[in-house]
Amino acid sequence: MSENFEEQNQFDLTAAFVIRQAKLCADLGLSDISSHPGTKGDQTELDWLRMLDEFLPKRYGVAKAFVVDSNGHQSEQIDVVIHDRHFSPLLFEVGGAKYIPAESVYAAFEVKQDLDKGNVEYAADKIATVRKLHRTSVEITYTDGVRSPVVPKRIIGGILSRRSNWSPPFGEPFESCISDLDSRETKKFTYGLDVGCAVEHGGFVVNRDRVKEDAKTSVDHSESKVALIYFVMQLLRKLQVVGSVPAMDYDAYFKSAPNP
Repeated sequence: MSENFEEQNQFDLTAAFVIRQAKLCADLGLSDISSHPGTKGDQTELDWLRMLDEFLPKRYGVAKAFVVDSNGHQSEQIDVVIHDRHFSPLLFEVGGAKYIPAESVYAAFEVKQDLDKGNVEYAADKIATVRKLHRTSVEITYTDGVRSPVVPKRIIGGILSRRSNWSPPFGEPFESCISDLDSRETKKFTYGLDVGCAVEHGGFVVNRDRVKEDAKTSVDHSESKVALIYFVMQLLRKLQVVGSVPAMDYDAYFKSAPNP
């Protein structure tokens, strides 16, 4: 293979990421974000649902929804729920409100204008209402046989915002806040955030040791210029680790409903 061929067939990954970042910003209505740093209000709320729905593989659904379980319990309404399209249905939609079974949830996010201690703790509390729900799991039949029930994994949790109110955005106070959430319980399952983004300042990811019950090992973050692409790549990496959600037990849901 000639040098000329190799030179002519190089793929500029950096340029590709820059272009993808610009597209993500445009999807969020933020193509001119740098010239409006102080703008607040509902009219500037980031359209994360639409952006993620367009970006994520089609095996994932994205919705603002309540999450319910087979015991009749319900989460608070979650701004962004990433859920399964294959093994679990959208159970109900009443007056525009969606109700999604706990088994189908991959990730839950709270959307806020600002990243700060209060909003991080608020997001963790709301996500905990999803993680506390009961999840069933049954065998899955494939063409090559029957596979054992999937053990439910930690639901990814995070916060999506426009800017960080910390200075620096992801310094010691931010990391201390993240660590405090984990310290609420011995088993790192219900509380704690895993990934997020403050578009004007960067994306962040909490690295966890899956062998040691998802204990936090470190916190990484990106520069502001690659905030969105960093966030979505880290989210995809975490979704890859989760793999498949459990197949829900339809009988359990039916039996829990009161007889007419």
